Amino acid sequence: MGSPQETTGRQGFGPGRVLGLITSRQAQTRTAIAEVTGLARSTIVQRLDALFEAGLILETDERRPSKGRPSQVLQLNPAAGLIVALDVGEERTRIAVSDLGLRIITERIELLPVGDGPEVILSRITTAIREMIQTAGLADRPIAGIGIGLPAPVDYEAGQVAGWSIMSGWDGYDIRSHLRGEYEAAILIDNDVNLLTLAEHRRYWPDVPHLLYIKAGNGIGSGMIVDRRINRGAQGAAGDIGHAHIRGYGDPLCRCGNLGCLEALVGGWAIARDLHPGQDSGGHGAREIAALVERGDTAALAALRAGGRVLGEAVAYATSLLNPNVIVIGGALATAGDHLVAGVRELIYQRSLPLATRQLRIGPTRFKSRAGIAGAAYLVLDHALDPDNLDQALAQGRHPFRVGVAGS
Repeated sequence: MGSPQETTGRQGFGPGRVLGLITSRQAQTRTAIAEVTGLARSTIVQRLDALFEAGLILETDERRPSKGRPSQVLQLNPAAGLIVALDVGEERTRIAVSDLGLRIITERIELLPVGDGPEVILSRITTAIREMIQTAGLADRPIAGIGIGLPAPVDYEAGQVAGWSIMSGWDGYDIRSHLRGEYEAAILIDNDVNLLTLAEHRRYWPDVPHLLYIKAGNGIGSGMIVDRRINRGAQGAAGDIGHAHIRGYGDPLCRCGNLGCLEALVGGWAIARDLHPGQDSGGHGAREIAALVERGDTAALAALRAGGRVLGEAVAYATSLLNPNVIVIGGALATAGDHLVAGVRELIYQRSLPLATRQLRIGPTRFKSRAGIAGAAYLVLDHALDPDNLDQALAQGRHPFRVGVAGS
C-alpha cells in the first residue's frame, strides 16, 4: 500500500482528471492512465465507465503498443455537447455553434447595435441561436455552455457589465437570467479583449507563460496572460488601458467623458476624427482607416504610424510593469499592414528597459477572423471540462452540462 500522500494523490484522480489526461494527450490509453496515475485497473475502469456513460469519451480505431496486448486510444467525444459562442461588437454580433472539438458547425452574423439595449439584443440572439440549432439538426444535443464576449468591462463572477462602456443600458443587467429563460446551460461572460487574448494564447502561444494582447480598433483595450492564466484583476477592470490618460497630446474629449484618454488619441474613431474634422465617422472609424491604408492613402498611413507611437507609450509602461514574453497586437487597425505595429515596436524599444525587451517578441495577431468566437469557445470548453465541475455533476447523478455548478 502507498504512503498517505500517494493514496490521497491517487484518490484525487476522479473522472474529471482522467478526462483531462485524455484531452491533453498525456495518457490516452488505459495502460497509460494506470502508469500516470498509479490507480488500480478496477478504479480506472470505474472512472472511464462514468465518462462513457455521460457520453464524454469514445474509443478510436487506433491502438498503441503496451506491455500486453495493444491498447485502444481514447479521446474526447466531440459530439457529446454543443458550444455556443457569441462575439458581441458595437454594431454586429457573430454567433457560432461548435462541437467540443471546437469545429464550427454553423455560424451567422447579426446586425445588432448594442445601443438597442439588452432586452432587444438578447431576445434576438436567443431567437438566432434557436434557429441555427434547429436548422442544423442539433436540437437533440446538450449545450455544454454559452460563451459571450462583450465590448465592455465585465464583472466575470457576476456575469454583468460593470461601469461605464459603450453598452449604454447594460450596466448591471442580468444577462444570465435572460438567456436561462431559453437555455439550461452554463453561461460565461467576459470582456471581448480577454477572449481575444485567450484565443491567441491557446491557438498560437500555448507554451508562453506571459502574454500581453493589445486590441486596436474603434476602442483600445488589452488582455493579459500571467502564468498561463487570464488576469482579470480584482473587479474585472484589468487591461482597460484605453481610458488611461496620456499627457502631451492636447487632451481631446473621449467617449467616456474624460479628457486625454488613449482611445481619444488613437482609437479608430479618433483617427477618423482627426483626418476628417467635422465629419461623423458613424462608428465605422477603424474600418474606414484600415480601408484607406489598404488603398495607400498617405494621410491615413501617416496617422496610423503616428498613432502607433502614441499607443507604444502606453504599451511601453505595460511592458516594464508586466515583462511579457510576447506582445500581440490585434483589432482592425493592426490588420492594415505593419504601420501601427511598427510604431508600437519603435516606442517600446525606446522606452522600456533592455532587460524587459531582450527576448521580447512583438507582432500582429495571427487570426484572420473569428478570434472572438474562438476565445468564447475556449472559455466554455475550460468550464465544461473542469475536473471539479465534472466530478461534482457525476457524483450528483446529473449530466455535467446542466446548470448547478460554480461559475454558471
